[in-house]
Amino acid sequence: MYLEPSWTHLQLVYELLLRYVVSSDTDTKIAKRYIDHYFVLKLLDLFDSEDPREREYLKTILHRIYGKFMVHRPFIRKAINNIFYRFIYETERHSGIGELLEILGSIINGFALPMKEEHKLFLVRALIPLHKPKPVAMYHQQLSYCITQFVEKDYKLADTVIRGLLKYWPVTNCQKEVLFLGELEEVLEAIQAAEFQRCMVPLFRQIARCLNSSHFQVAERALFLWNNEHIVSLIAQNRSVILPIIFEALEKNILSHWNQAVHGLTVNVRKMFSEMDVELFEECQRQYTEREARARQLEEQRELTWQRLAATAAGGG
Repeated sequence: MYLEPSWTHLQLVYELLLRYVVSSDTDTKIAKRYIDHYFVLKLLDLFDSEDPREREYLKTILHRIYGKFMVHRPFIRKAINNIFYRFIYETERHSGIGELLEILGSIINGFALPMKEEHKLFLVRALIPLHKPKPVAMYHQQLSYCITQFVEKDYKLADTVIRGLLKYWPVTNCQKEVLFLGELEEVLEAIQAAEFQRCMVPLFRQIARCLNSSHFQVAERALFLWNNEHIVSLIAQNRSVILPIIFEALEKNILSHWNQAVHGLTVNVRKMFSEMDVELFEECQRQYTEREARARQLEEQRELTWQRLAATAAGGG
């Protein structure tokens, strides 16, 4: 972390600017001649500062400008959007993404309903792709808050958000997967039955992969989803689709997962399903046993074929 050596002087400048912006004596008609688009862009450029004290001041000042100068609101949103685009698709380097997302969190909070198309596009084109960059852990908390705000405002967006999360799901980064699972739970907390049904098949295919993760924190975090009453009630309503998707993953964990806590949690989830619907559970078990027997048979045939080939090769030699 870099701390600006001339901070004592800089702080004075920021403090004066903040006092000017928040003052009830400030006439916005006169002030907007100076606090114009060029000024806002220059202010936004400073968010890339490595000094957290500077970013904190900038966050407060820009937020107050957004509140006071209504005429600048669309421009500020667009300019933040452009910073995100450059960060996602070009540089993956910017110190102030978290602070900008904090400002947006409270802006999204104030969106009127029904939500404008422009705001929904911002979610799809900027916020969801922010899950892609490698340093996502640095600002994930603020990003997750913004995403959840959108879903709480308009639950119909939950399907879009979940499909976006699945699109950017990390393949090799376990810490990132744990973050994604936490965010997923928050989104599912606000989802309604119709939206859940739209995305449950790809969603539970991914959850099944997480259940079998050899990284115990990923498997454990996925199993914790069954501690959430709202999620369990959605799963129960759609068990005939969900259980066949994850049954194999549950069986594999019970047979061979190395971690004791994961093993215990899996046993609980499996028990929950068997109590939920005995017939469905037994049918899944029967199909799983058949599949396993077929797979063993194929393996044995393959082994025999190799042995014959080896014997023929040895005989021919």
